[in-house]
Amino acid sequence: MLICATCGVERDEPVPALCPICADERQYVPEDGQKWLMLDAMAQEGQQLSLKENEPGLFGIRAEPKVGIGQTAQLVVTPEGSLLWDPVGYVDDIAAKAVLERGPVLAIATSHPHMFGVQVEWSHRLGGVPVLVADADRRWLGRHDPMIEYWAGSHSVAAGLTLHQTGGHFPGSAVAQWAAGAGGRGVLLTGDSVFPNSDRRSIAFMRSYPNHLPLSGAVALRIAAQLEDLEFDRIYGNFNNAIAYGARAVLHDSAQRHNAWARGDFDDLT
Repeated sequence: MLICATCGVERDEPVPALCPICADERQYVPEDGQKWLMLDAMAQEGQQLSLKENEPGLFGIRAEPKVGIGQTAQLVVTPEGSLLWDPVGYVDDIAAKAVLERGPVLAIATSHPHMFGVQVEWSHRLGGVPVLVADADRRWLGRHDPMIEYWAGSHSVAAGLTLHQTGGHFPGSAVAQWAAGAGGRGVLLTGDSVFPNSDRRSIAFMRSYPNHLPLSGAVALRIAAQLEDLEFDRIYGNFNNAIAYGARAVLHDSAQRHNAWARGDFDDLT
């Protein structure tokens, strides 16, 4: 098993000349070419993972130094067990033990293929837990395993913890709704289809962030409409970027703004 140095996604051997995820228009292959990593070599070079509580029941997991895109994984802890969301591109026994100390892991899931990380390796280290992959994105899997389970539409992981397919950035792009989060007001864990911006009061809807390809206004409105009936007050993105409160209104208003700019309503400002 090798790991793409640019996106941090694991891949079965023999590996292709280029990582298909990075060769796609949403990502990129670096100017100095394709590079592959191995877990053992990364460990020997001092790769580590840190786990930090974001709020009661939610822990962010980061690779230090960053691996690939550098996302922050989220561990959602419920009375039934945990969900590991957007796993990073590195895992070791120390990190797996720290996760399991917070309870059994029910499943691993991702917001979209850029966040697959070493999801199968995480599953093996955590005792062989299911790896949930959106059926619409199965073509992007780089490593196959009996623990992979496909889903579509909505999928309940535990009471009050549900995956919802939104599409957008990828056809299978998804969010995770955690009802007990934010003190019972609800948390939405998102990825690139619903991306909290640096101003912490708006959301972006993009097909590609590094290559600056926006989603259409119609798709932004569709995503917002799909999520408007869910209960949540806070959003965490895949880099621990967050909308701390009022997130449902922020999502609605941001979709309206995106659509207005794409429609040309503010061309006079350009």
